[in-house]
Amino acid sequence: MTGTLLYLRSRRVPLALAAAIGGVAVVWALWLAFAEERDASAMTVVMTVVLMVAALASTLGGPDENLDRTASMRWPWRRAAHLLAAFLVVLAALLATRHTGARFGPAALVARDAAGLLGLTALGATTFGTARSWFLPLAWTTVAALYPQGGTWGAAATWQGQPPGSRVAALTAAVFAVGGLVAYSIAGPARREPAE
Repeated sequence: MTGTLLYLRSRRVPLALAAAIGGVAVVWALWLAFAEERDASAMTVVMTVVLMVAALASTLGGPDENLDRTASMRWPWRRAAHLLAAFLVVLAALLATRHTGARFGPAALVARDAAGLLGLTALGATTFGTARSWFLPLAWTTVAALYPQGGTWGAAATWQGQPPGSRVAALTAAVFAVGGLVAYSIAGPARREPAE
């Protein structure tokens, strides 16, 4: 078995991919069956993105973070590639629906929220550990999608629920994306105590 396959299995990537893609398939099928419009609402798109990110969050750490730190491999580029691959999975899964009866988009909204939420999840993994990394993105996005605010500070606070053309929301998502990518690539997931 190659090192890449071992890496993917140790991170539970096949299970997380099945959960993420399966979740999109369920939301897509429900929208196709019950919605009168072809385009999914912005709130549906945002919540689908955050659910995919939450499903993929479990792949940000292995069974033993201490073992990762002592291995002779170069982890920063692997961690960066892992986050970028997760971003591409979310983007590809949702944009593949553009040619079907239930469309999830626009692409700018999907890309902005996927990048920002993955960055926020990576920051959570670095700070709180992989098991808790999805709590803040899910809770914050639920509130932001339900109650988007206007103005500069309101748009920054509820960036996930803002329209695709919002520059403030794009800048906020970019800060989270870059910050999460850098922090997670360098530091990796937070260490767990042996009792956990």
